Amino acid sequence: MATTERVTVTLPVELVEGIDRLERNRSRFIAEAVEHELLRRRRAGLLRSVKHPHSEAAEMAEAGLAGWGAGLPAEEDGLVDMAAGKPVRWVEGQGWVEESA
Repeated sequence: MATTERVTVTLPVELVEGIDRLERNRSRFIAEAVEHELLRRRRAGLLRSVKHPHSEAAEMAEAGLAGWGAGLPAEEDGLVDMAAGKPVRWVEGQGWVEESA
């Protein structure tokens, strides 16, 4: 069950009248509007992050996975057993599929 918290918000009269013309439940309307705005801002932040990645992330992307792996300390070599996995490849529209032998 979702919990709620009472808050006091001051809005211009015209805005409240506009809400009342569209919705009987002000709280629900405002909650939905706030959820929508939070989602929009998270998406905008993610888009900014993609367009302007952190310098370390950009360096890692430029180096590629092989370059990143080559930079790991030598004692980490045994962390992954390459023989234990299954060869896979990415197929657009299907995702990861197992390679046929």
